[in-house]
Amino acid sequence: MLQEERHQRIRALLAAAHRISTDRIAGDLGVSRETVRRDIMELEARGELRRVHGGVVALGPEPEPPIAVRSQVRQKEKRAIAKAAARLVAPGQTLFLDFGSTVSALAEELASLPGLTVITNSFDVAQIVANQNRSRAVLLGGRVDEGIPATFGEGTIAEIHRYRADMALLSPVALHPRYGATSFDPREAEVARAMVGNAGRAVILADHSKIGQTSRVSFCPVGGIDTLVTDGRSRELPELAALAAAVPDVIFG
Repeated sequence: MLQEERHQRIRALLAAAHRISTDRIAGDLGVSRETVRRDIMELEARGELRRVHGGVVALGPEPEPPIAVRSQVRQKEKRAIAKAAARLVAPGQTLFLDFGSTVSALAEELASLPGLTVITNSFDVAQIVANQNRSRAVLLGGRVDEGIPATFGEGTIAEIHRYRADMALLSPVALHPRYGATSFDPREAEVARAMVGNAGRAVILADHSKIGQTSRVSFCPVGGIDTLVTDGRSRELPELAALAAAVPDVIFG
């Protein structure tokens, strides 16, 4: 991998998690810690990040990549997670699904189940479910901001509180044994928090790149998670043991 490609990958990791360990960067890029050390020293000299003990943090509130970009990353893992999560759902249930590329993959996997009511703030999820013509899609009202195909704000939260779902299936930016499920955008965290509070079961969908990481806003403590669905590469992470000790059910896609 060329140096500029590594730098771009480090920037993308920081945009998603805000803080990331040196070991995680090395593992994700498939390079040595010494190579990572040189890369982060150069990026720090450019003013793009700040080194801290054991890793790096982003400087300032960098936005997440657009969903069109996120949907192209770790597609195999997201599909495996979506398939495993779909097996938790029974025909006729009412579900909360939030906004994100992993949840959009889940919506596609729910095609074979009839009679679902899928309540979501995601345009993409609502359209996928509606096109399947086997289940009912409920798109939550609220504010729509430029560049984000989803609804947010007080109107969205008020509508969530009108429903009681069997399950909330949510995809955070990061999942940490101490800080729980977190999002970068306060609006996304607010919606996810309301969905958790109005569902009988909280299911978190998180691929290995999110495990052990933290983002800006917490929306569900580890103790509030009923099921974690992740991919097989998470087995290698030390943080998974701590999560498994606190979460009743951990499933691998």
